[in-house]
Amino acid sequence: MNVNKRNNAPRSGGRTTAQEHQTVGNTALQPEPAQPAPERKPGTPWLRVAPPLPVSVPRAPFIALILVVVIGGVLGILMVNTKINENAFRLDELQKQQSTLDIQEQQLKQQIARAADPGNLTAEARKLGLVDGKPVQIRLPDGRLTGMMVPATEAPSITSQGTGG
Repeated sequence: MNVNKRNNAPRSGGRTTAQEHQTVGNTALQPEPAQPAPERKPGTPWLRVAPPLPVSVPRAPFIALILVVVIGGVLGILMVNTKINENAFRLDELQKQQSTLDIQEQQLKQQIARAADPGNLTAEARKLGLVDGKPVQIRLPDGRLTGMMVPATEAPSITSQGTGG
């Protein structure tokens, strides 16, 4: 017989004492096996403290934290990579500038070496109106002269600014 049978159970959810199976559609609901009620000692309460519910941590803040860390890491790597590329371009530019400065330094050293040649020094001194002679030195603290002052015997060069003679 496939008819729903109900016993007169209290509305508070109490158990029925009938051992019949209740059917809904084609699914049979098995009754729970009847367990004898545990004996109560006098003075023990009917109610007991239930174990605490399992604590569930909200997932949204954790997921947000993970997303922030991942996005921050990706952006950090991107910024570092960009800076490395900028520095590589700047380094290349500075190396080119260094090579041109090295060439310029070599040219200036060659000019200094040519100008420091004794023949060139003498020629440049004659252009400025200087002549050969024994130098005289003046000591600055007391103004004394060391050496013998002798007038120049050579005539100044044509390009000197002196009046000559």
